[in-house]
Amino acid sequence: MNSNSRAFLFLLLGLLTAFAPLMTDMYLPTLPAMGRYFQTSASMVQLGLSASMLGLAIGQLLFGPWSDRVGRRQPLLISLWLFVVATFLCIISPSIEFFLAARLGQGLAGSGGIVLARSIAADRFLGAQLTKALAIVGAINGLAPVLAPIVGGLCADSLGWRGIFAILLGLGLVILALSYRYVETLPPSLRQSEGGMRQLGRSLAQVAVQAPFRLYTLQLATAQGLLFANIASSPFIIQSHFGQSPIIFSLCFALNSLGITLGAAFALRFASLEEAITWSSRGLMVGTLAIAGLLAGGGGLVAYEILMTAVCFFLGMTFTASTSLAMDLVRSQAGAGSALLGAVGFVVGGAIAPLVGWGQITVSTPVVMVSMALITALLAWRARRALIEAKASLLVEAA
Repeated sequence: MNSNSRAFLFLLLGLLTAFAPLMTDMYLPTLPAMGRYFQTSASMVQLGLSASMLGLAIGQLLFGPWSDRVGRRQPLLISLWLFVVATFLCIISPSIEFFLAARLGQGLAGSGGIVLARSIAADRFLGAQLTKALAIVGAINGLAPVLAPIVGGLCADSLGWRGIFAILLGLGLVILALSYRYVETLPPSLRQSEGGMRQLGRSLAQVAVQAPFRLYTLQLATAQGLLFANIASSPFIIQSHFGQSPIIFSLCFALNSLGITLGAAFALRFASLEEAITWSSRGLMVGTLAIAGLLAGGGGLVAYEILMTAVCFFLGMTFTASTSLAMDLVRSQAGAGSALLGAVGFVVGGAIAPLVGWGQITVSTPVVMVSMALITALLAWRARRALIEAKASLLVEAA
């Protein structure tokens, strides 16, 4: 493959966006073993998830605007080197406190790949091409959450938690090697001239002040909140409520992820992205209400999994359409826009996930999911209105 060919970019960007699901999903089966190794509580070990999500949120706010100023290549290589170092530190962690600090660093480093993948796509593609590129990258990236829990479950007994992090280290080295073939996509003439923390705040404020972008960002974040509610609750619902084994849970989790991948590709079949978001919002409302009825009425696992996969399908549609519409609005500051888009999603997702644990999980989970679906639909409707108003205002100014 030639450097920056479409095939090369799709492969690289797909791998870069896979950091989040790989870091969160692969080592979940080994959490009990880690608690025994570090002689600590389960809640303390679970803080490793929170630490990585915090790093993923904060890091995007740093790498995105920085890449707008210096280009994409330097921040990309630095983030990947940091990921390799942080993952190695996870492997050799002598204590749980050391491990949590390393996980925070791993999240910070991994965030660079996520935010830069969206920025590079916005540099390279326009309009419908950007939507297609994001859908293809989303489909490639969809393999990560499908395979990660299965690989983690299969490796948990034979390799242990250190072995799983060694796999992540090897993957980081492969992506680092590929990234050295990447040719800069942001020319100096399009870079932001100023730097520093003041400019960082100014760049984020400039993209956040745009009502359509802000609303699409919040709409994407609430959809991610729905996804994280499923991620946090599904192990307990499938294994405890339905009485299934960990491997059955892994297969169900993989099926949900496949639904997201198919939904991301299906978003391209609509006449417009706004139409795709409208239909996906309706699907989320119907799907979450059906899940609430099923759990209240004592339905079985097969029906539950069919409905949850359908919900994930509509989430995939939303993720592709909302991301593309939002990034198209802030093309001149793609790094800052991508950073805010990703950071808000992880903050909302991290805040929503623990709510499913309040009270009986088969009651709290559908309440959270239906609420997130409703807010997502309302934000999608308001974002579409704001986009129409913004376009009308531009036409008036041009006249």
